[in-house]
Amino acid sequence: MAHVKPFSLFTEFDIDLFKAGKHYRLYEKFGSHITTREGVEGTYFAVWAPSAKSVSVIGDFNFWVEGVHQLNVRWDSSGIWEGFIPLIGKGNLYKYKIESHHNNVTTVKADPYARRCEHPPKTASIIWDDSYAWKDKDWMKKRKKHNAIDAPFSVYEVHLGSWKRHLEEKRFLSYFELADSLVNYVKDMNFTHVELMPIMEYPYDPSWGYQLTGYFAPTSRFGYPEEFKYLIDKLHQNDIGIILDWVPSHFPEDAHGLGFFDGSSLYEHPDKRKGYHPDWKSLIFNYERNEVRSFLISNAIFWLDQYHADGLRVDAVASMLFLDYSREDGEWEPNIHGGKENLAAISFFKELNKEVYKSFPDVQTIAEESTAFPMVSKPVFSGGLGFGMKWMMGWMHDTLEYFSKDPIYRKHHQNDITFSLAYAFTENFMLPLSHDEVVYGKNSILGRMPGDEWQRFANLRLLYGYMFTHPGTKLLFMGGEFGQYNEWNFEKSLDWNLLEFEPHKNLQNYYKALNTLYKTTPALYENGFSNEGFEWISFDDHENCVMSYIRKGYDAKHNLIVVCNFTPTVRENYKIGIPIKAKLKEIFNSDAKAFGGSDVLNNKQIITKKDPWNGRDYSAEITLAPLAISVFEFK
Repeated sequence: MAHVKPFSLFTEFDIDLFKAGKHYRLYEKFGSHITTREGVEGTYFAVWAPSAKSVSVIGDFNFWVEGVHQLNVRWDSSGIWEGFIPLIGKGNLYKYKIESHHNNVTTVKADPYARRCEHPPKTASIIWDDSYAWKDKDWMKKRKKHNAIDAPFSVYEVHLGSWKRHLEEKRFLSYFELADSLVNYVKDMNFTHVELMPIMEYPYDPSWGYQLTGYFAPTSRFGYPEEFKYLIDKLHQNDIGIILDWVPSHFPEDAHGLGFFDGSSLYEHPDKRKGYHPDWKSLIFNYERNEVRSFLISNAIFWLDQYHADGLRVDAVASMLFLDYSREDGEWEPNIHGGKENLAAISFFKELNKEVYKSFPDVQTIAEESTAFPMVSKPVFSGGLGFGMKWMMGWMHDTLEYFSKDPIYRKHHQNDITFSLAYAFTENFMLPLSHDEVVYGKNSILGRMPGDEWQRFANLRLLYGYMFTHPGTKLLFMGGEFGQYNEWNFEKSLDWNLLEFEPHKNLQNYYKALNTLYKTTPALYENGFSNEGFEWISFDDHENCVMSYIRKGYDAKHNLIVVCNFTPTVRENYKIGIPIKAKLKEIFNSDAKAFGGSDVLNNKQIITKKDPWNGRDYSAEITLAPLAISVFEFK
């Protein structure tokens, strides 16, 4: 059996960058790489294990016996073990067996940089490479305009394991199958982007992918790495962007994972006050350690580089920013200034976003951040964290709270539905109705709506219409577009059979029409992050539960008037203030019969009068449909 041969992919400059935390392409060096050495084909291995006294590659090629293929430690105090093993290659299974100086502990670990992993519950790494030939050149050339902050951005959030399943065979759809069914569906529904819940390898299905062990490997549940590339390629060929959920906040304690990797706290912070997450029973990365920062930033770059991702939605940002997150007094230690901010994590985010936007200026990073931490989506050079967008969690909470109330009580809560506009332009906000809102007893979005069936669907149409005309980009979790009745269950397919029933089919058509309106109406997206894009007409008609506003694009001729009626009462001759003398034409009404509404529309052109109202010189009288949103353009 061939022994390990001395060999390295690292230069001295690589090592210096790695030690300094400035190497952002570590995946090109670490892990397993099929190569040829002195005319013999084999595989080069490199792993970081500074507390190890020996590291063996064990696998199906040496009967999982340690010591047969023992790696060599580098002489430069980098803690890197490496070597070339002849005559093994693509498809071979392997792990690292590490004997530690730390209490003589022995660990057996999967490769942190593996490009492919075994299908869970198996846990070995797999030597892999692929020569996938991308066909998305056109998309990559033009995606800058699709991902711009003044472009329409309507995201469909998907959990691949439960979007749709092969019912007869009781299995997941493959990446190949999803490249047909999912891509066609998203295109037909007119979404601009898909966001995938974590696709990196994870051992435990109920974690939904948020407890990762294979940071550089797409999960094998749905197929091979090149098949995942094929799915992304198909999305791009159909002008659909892809956002990947990314989890730099924590990782599980599974024996084969990153925890206690070389017998020491290598990737996790050694102080449990900073290194253990009590809510998720998981370990927290040590953002103070240069090599860990390089690992994480390299991982983010990897998915943008190797898989052509159009953006990363960064999970649980708040848990990283605050030392006291989910901790009681005495369970956390203040920073050097006596504050609760995690200065290392803040520095990490700034470094991450600078590198991402330097290397890929045509993508977006999106922060799932639930606090009032300032300047999350402002540039690093101006003191911000550097994200492109931030989830607007306050809008989500207030809006769902408001809509869950019986309309008879809504007049007492008008501020809940208008308050978001008081801070809407402090960040580049994305409005999320995500998977978190349809689990753990919260009910489905449709299930939260009050009233009889007609009112529930009318309320939901109104909610979605309000979301699409509110400043900011949009995100909806799968199933919400057709009115899933049940809470999301990760173990089963969405209830697609509901589309056999007219209310659900009408709602699906409605959401498709909203996407079309949004994508084709510049006033709804060009100034989505600027106060120049929004102007109140009236927010204080709480007695009638009505609000009205103007949405503005770059060209004032294309401004829109939006009016929302949050009660089931039809209001005729309702007067609204108009800033100019003009004619109004209703271009969208959620009460249209085609959407399942009662068809109370403004079919005739409306002419403004020189009759001051709402602080404007002109006014117009319109008919308000029940539980409906109306959109008017100037003619």
